[in-house]
Amino acid sequence: MGDKAMNTRVKSAAELLVDCLAENGASRIFTVPGESFLAVLDALHERTDIETVTCRQEGGAAFMACADGALSAADTLKPGLAFVTRGPGATNASIGVHVAHQDSQPMILFVGDVARPMRDREGFQEVNFEAFFGPICKWAARIDDPARIPEYIARAHSVAISGRPGPVVLALP
Repeated sequence: MGDKAMNTRVKSAAELLVDCLAENGASRIFTVPGESFLAVLDALHERTDIETVTCRQEGGAAFMACADGALSAADTLKPGLAFVTRGPGATNASIGVHVAHQDSQPMILFVGDVARPMRDREGFQEVNFEAFFGPICKWAARIDDPARIPEYIARAHSVAISGRPGPVVLALP
């Protein structure tokens, strides 16, 4: 094996996620940092092309993402982006998702969720996000397979801006 093969590093799922966001035109992300998506925060720290805006409360982060999506020009429509943690973080952000839905504002809310082995044990502030957010957004889903991150990000972006714009919620185990 040559040196090139030995120095090849596989990207983490978080790095892939952030790369996909950048490929879809992300320039700003609003967040209340949380332990459930630390890897994403680490990946964002390495980027100079995406501004990370730290907020004090998840509702504020969601409203900022709503405004960011609403202010994008009609010909370059792109969703506002927010990252929050599970449980109380997600429920605090839900009012912003509801407003984005009612006002046809494109946004994508990412929710750091419990690890897959801990699912369905009602531990660590677990919430069924597809059921919780389903009635107030255009699409709610969970990314269970890191290989499908590009597919989910592309679909979330497309759903958020197509037809009547609105919010999408993606849970990240």
